[in-house]
Amino acid sequence: MSLSTSSDNPNLKSSSLDLSQAESLCLLRLSAIGDVCHAVAMVQAIQRRYPQLKITWILGKVEYQLLKHLEGVEFVIFDKSQGWRSYFNLKRSLKGRKFDVLLHMQIALRATIASLAISAKTRIGFDRFRAKEGQWLVTNHHIEPQATPHVLEGFMGFAKAVGVTDLTPSWNIPVPVIDTEFAETLIPTGTPVMVICAAASKAERNWLPERYAAVADHAVAKGYRVILCGGPTPLERELAENIQATAQSELENQVGKTSLLQLLAILKQASVVLAPDTGPAHMAVTQGTPVIGLYAHSNPGRTGPYTCLDSVVSVYDKVISEQKQGDIPWGTRAKGGHLMELIAVDSVVAQLDRLLEQP
Repeated sequence: MSLSTSSDNPNLKSSSLDLSQAESLCLLRLSAIGDVCHAVAMVQAIQRRYPQLKITWILGKVEYQLLKHLEGVEFVIFDKSQGWRSYFNLKRSLKGRKFDVLLHMQIALRATIASLAISAKTRIGFDRFRAKEGQWLVTNHHIEPQATPHVLEGFMGFAKAVGVTDLTPSWNIPVPVIDTEFAETLIPTGTPVMVICAAASKAERNWLPERYAAVADHAVAKGYRVILCGGPTPLERELAENIQATAQSELENQVGKTSLLQLLAILKQASVVLAPDTGPAHMAVTQGTPVIGLYAHSNPGRTGPYTCLDSVVSVYDKVISEQKQGDIPWGTRAKGGHLMELIAVDSVVAQLDRLLEQP
């Protein structure tokens, strides 16, 4: 199977490919929840351009629970909890298979090692500047360099590299009827509800419970129900309990009580979502629900809720300018255990009021 290039120079490794005659494509993006939400938009852009293409996605075990009903995609699960066995299991799962194209979309050593189990003639990775953790050693094409991309735009660079011209993101993540009914029972359609997904993967990225509670009280005073959502980890449960204990109004606690697909359905039913830099913020984006993102450590221009960047409350620019001098690389993270304390309740309430006043 030969893949044509849109460039007159066939040796230009960043040139755009035409997959009209291709049969199979393998995507390597193992994690995390927010990133795979971005990747869905890219996958579905490729599907619209090349409906004949058989797509196989190497995906993490947890992330699979969210995307397992995605149409037209075969999933091969990579369970990193199995340690070195996970690589042998992946090689066994793909034994005898050869793909026309591999999209190597994860910059992590484990992904670089995992890619060795994938047989593909054309292996596309990030541009040389971003192809760290050895990725450049296991790829032979690269996407175009991007100066200041959002993560989603970085992923769309892979779609562009295979000839996709409509890069406008859209999402269709199927949710089983039983999960939709669960969410509609919890939040009847038309009910004004704010969902707070308070916990990020690292405690330092969490806002203070008393400040979440203050915003929740404000929403309740405006006539909104407030539901706390999140995963089953002790950190998430403790944070939710502290928010409930501090709030003056009655809040509903669903933390640790929902599957990822139930949470996705809840986020679709919500009127607005409040969250720090965490996966559910990006899940809400896929459902078209307004998100207020809270940012201090990472640049929201790179990792914020893509369709709701104008609703972000961020102190990142202030913090990073105090920590770094001169030209600051786009992906630079700010450091500190108390940066989220710089986000004021009034700033979040102002964004909430703005969203609630929109028709």
